[in-house]
Amino acid sequence: MRLHRLRDDQWDRIKDSLPGRAGLAGATALDNRTFVDALLYRYRTGIPWRDLPAELGGWKNVHRRFSRWAKRGIWDGILALLTVDADNEYNMIDATIIRAHQHSAGAPVADGNQAIGKSRGGLSTKIHVLVDALGNPLKMVLTAGQVHDLAGADALLPDLEAAALLADKAYDADERVIEPLQAAGKTAVIPPKRNRTNPRPYDKVLYQARHLIENFFCWVKQFRAIATRYDKTARNFLAAFEMVAVLCWLN
Repeated sequence: MRLHRLRDDQWDRIKDSLPGRAGLAGATALDNRTFVDALLYRYRTGIPWRDLPAELGGWKNVHRRFSRWAKRGIWDGILALLTVDADNEYNMIDATIIRAHQHSAGAPVADGNQAIGKSRGGLSTKIHVLVDALGNPLKMVLTAGQVHDLAGADALLPDLEAAALLADKAYDADERVIEPLQAAGKTAVIPPKRNRTNPRPYDKVLYQARHLIENFFCWVKQFRAIATRYDKTARNFLAAFEMVAVLCWLN
């Protein structure tokens, strides 16, 4: 069964960055590739963990190991290695709503905020993403679904490397976005809101490239367990999103 598995060239690019590889202290994992394939299969198809095909490993062990990797930030580290090659001519920021399944609720209160909010549409999580000029994901953060898009800007923009930022009208906020960008010598390619007394000019031609971040969201939501959140903890769901973001870089 090769469906939803990594190609050889994709595996070669990340295998030397994974825990359990030969040469590291501790036990050497014999099934790293099968484990990664199991994760991709589960998140692509959206099946419950217990329905994972036996040839991809015991579902309890796969889930336990995935949780350990999430806690250690393994996928975030791999993504950081790949983004060294980012095209930072300009960056784009946006957010998308993810419906949270009823099974995603119920994490222990002691575990902290799980980025699940309640609204008229039900339980939901919002994913805020920063991408490069080619639409490849750079950074991401989770909030509850009802949280404003500007919360993502607060988290993702302080260390912006690009010379320009493309975003929609939701990010047209002087104190939180426009003024910090201008102070850093960066260009805000953001349409002004209708209620502005003096509309701010922006590069309408360059703004057309913003469809690339929308394309990324459309692509990533082909993974059914990303398009609908089943994970109880924000840590695991974010790790899964980072894993899919890594796959985007490998394509």
